[in-house]
Amino acid sequence: MIECPRQELPFYIMAIKLFIPGPTIVTPDILETLSTPMMSHRTKAATELQRRISDNLREVLFTKEEILLSTSSGSGLMEGAVRSCTAKRAAVFSIGAFGKKWFKMAQTNGVPSDIIESDWGQPTTPEMVDSALATGKYDLICVTHNETSTGIQNPVEEIAEVMKKYPDVVWCVDAVSSAVGSKIETDKLGIDVLITSTQKALALPPGMAICTLSKKAYERTADVPNRGLYFDLRTIYDFIQKKPYQYTSTPCLTIMYALDAQLQKILQEGIENRFARHEEMARFIRSWADEYFTVFPNRKYLSKTLTVIGNTRNINVSELNKELIARGMQIGNGYGELKDKTFRIAHMGELTMDDMKAVTSNIQEILHL
Repeated sequence: MIECPRQELPFYIMAIKLFIPGPTIVTPDILETLSTPMMSHRTKAATELQRRISDNLREVLFTKEEILLSTSSGSGLMEGAVRSCTAKRAAVFSIGAFGKKWFKMAQTNGVPSDIIESDWGQPTTPEMVDSALATGKYDLICVTHNETSTGIQNPVEEIAEVMKKYPDVVWCVDAVSSAVGSKIETDKLGIDVLITSTQKALALPPGMAICTLSKKAYERTADVPNRGLYFDLRTIYDFIQKKPYQYTSTPCLTIMYALDAQLQKILQEGIENRFARHEEMARFIRSWADEYFTVFPNRKYLSKTLTVIGNTRNINVSELNKELIARGMQIGNGYGELKDKTFRIAHMGELTMDDMKAVTSNIQEILHL
């Protein structure tokens, strides 16, 4: 027998409490479900698992519409939405890096589209949406609900009022970093495709994307000849109807086991209680940032799942993170053009107020604040 020398685990396999925009920490009981034995994804047991997941997702996403699951990151269904549901032209509203990414998805898929950008740290306003749709050029819009690069949460309730004027326009919303951490009443708002994924406020490992699909959005797909295959929302929807809660391609059953268990935990906590916990953590981090640094984005539109903090002290964020990692925790540097100009503290998923107090007190100790 060949003996392999024992090596120390690298830091990234150590138990680090993550305060980054994702992935978030996964609790030990949920991690344990990942070792559930495999089964055939074409069995009655798999159908029951997938139906239970969809029913519970409908409850936490406030919808009666169909739920689609995809073994991919949230970006997969974002790309699927803009490609599957744009028959004429898409208006992509961007408030940061991920709005720009959605526009790039449209462009690279040959979808006629325009990008309408806000300054970083500012929201998409209802007036911007109204002005674009009044032109009559667009039959689909893409809006980011929560932008992790800037810390903005868009006023979707106000945008919903504008959308009532344009009933034929399909409305897609990126809620990857906010769904189940912030209340989004999908059907009440009239959102046609709400997209999220497992590794953010759902507090699961990466690997599965989720979206709602309204009847209007489904009907629109019939007018789009080149929807692709893997991320074609119509094909996924149709397959579910013909073979209830079965999927066109082999799904990631491992993540499904964990998603099933986590949704039951979330419902036990109470979805409103979960929202309240996220808001309490957000208020604490904002207050702390005001005392020692500054909150970066427009204060009227602040994210409830992470805070982007202006680096007014000109600290070395990378060095701070090295010290924090040595203490078993990690925050996020600024993203893209905001790298080192800001840093980010997430307050989503299974994190608690005790965690918020721990990370901020450690930052204060390291920086001698």
